[in-house]
Amino acid sequence: MPNAVTLCFPMWTLLPFIAMLLSIAIVPMVFPGWWDSNRNKTMLSVALSLPVLAVIVPCDPNLLKHSLLDYFSFLTLLGALFVISGGIHVSGEFAGTPLVNTIFLSIGALLANVIGTTGASMLLVRPYIRANHVRKHKAHLIVFFIFVVSNTAGLLTPLGDPPLFLGFLRGVPFHWTTMRLFPQWAFVVGLILIVFNFFEQYVFIKEDVETPGPLAEQVQPRRRLHIQGSRNFLYLIGVMAAAMLSGYFEWPRGIQESIMITMALLSWFTTPKGVHKSNHFHFHPITEVAALFLGIFVTMIPALEILNARAASLNLRHPWQFFWLSGALSSFLDNAPTYLTFTAMASGLVGSRLEDLSTLLGSKLGEQLLIAVSCGSVFMGANTYIGNGPNFMVKSIAERSGIKMPSFGHYMLYSIAVLIPIFILTTLVFFRE
Repeated sequence: MPNAVTLCFPMWTLLPFIAMLLSIAIVPMVFPGWWDSNRNKTMLSVALSLPVLAVIVPCDPNLLKHSLLDYFSFLTLLGALFVISGGIHVSGEFAGTPLVNTIFLSIGALLANVIGTTGASMLLVRPYIRANHVRKHKAHLIVFFIFVVSNTAGLLTPLGDPPLFLGFLRGVPFHWTTMRLFPQWAFVVGLILIVFNFFEQYVFIKEDVETPGPLAEQVQPRRRLHIQGSRNFLYLIGVMAAAMLSGYFEWPRGIQESIMITMALLSWFTTPKGVHKSNHFHFHPITEVAALFLGIFVTMIPALEILNARAASLNLRHPWQFFWLSGALSSFLDNAPTYLTFTAMASGLVGSRLEDLSTLLGSKLGEQLLIAVSCGSVFMGANTYIGNGPNFMVKSIAERSGIKMPSFGHYMLYSIAVLIPIFILTTLVFFRE
């Protein structure tokens, strides 16, 4: 006999969500000119949302209300971090040697958890490129930057990567992310940095042989590092405090978002316009996120409800399955809806509530599945250029700086050679059960 979810959301209601994700993955490669317009993205989101709205509104309008409130909170955080990090400019250079480059990526790995992987990527990629401007072989430097700063490093806090903030909005405690995911973060990020350092030492020595004169002297900085817009770090602290405190106090909805918006406005109006100009700051990227995620947050409602109701029949029961399947989808689709898709399945499997993911923590299996989905969604966005938003942005900045970046397939050779073995080891160490 059909249950309430089946009656309310027939299987065809999955199609708009699938079409939304496939559009994000495929259309930019097939119709790049059309996709550049945020108006076209908004039209796509609205068009795919309409059939879902026709079902949700008469069925359960509260589902739409909660999803749109989550969308507003999600966009407020990303927008605040985007504006504030855009008001910080790092000028000057550091020495582009293997050890210093590794230390710089390590700093980026920590910063990604404060201002997000997107904010850290945009803030650090230009000084990183300047430090290595005399180097002959630079593509691997950018690839590993994407591996670490743009993806895997953002696992420690809900501010680090959008999937984790969505989990936070659905009840996952702020401190849980840091306490329970630190071993996996340290293991994966540490191994990537070790591999990078050894590979970078090999490339550097090879370049030194090919270069007239000592390469170590040529990569020494000509200008000292200088930070402009440093007051924005205070605004970042304000955003972090608002997110953290909302997890401990029962604030009325909207207080957290009001504080974040206030911090963003203070940043925008107190930062000299020259700093924004130096960062090539514009609102296109965050407008793109707003346009796309409007459609994602609406069309994913039936998908989450159906997966939650049918999870037991899909025969997925082990953490390693959730780690690899969420990771595989996050490699080619956006990792935020992928995270929600698999947490919905995990909730259905252990009988917890989809709208409150903290209920997953009430059982050992539920917590293991949440850890697996969190790690898979964040880590494996590094597998391709389209796995996470900052990836293509970093690639574009590098190419505009004259660096010949690997093709889509060549980039995947890097990820297969470096990341996949590390993820296999991660499975053996953390997700064998």
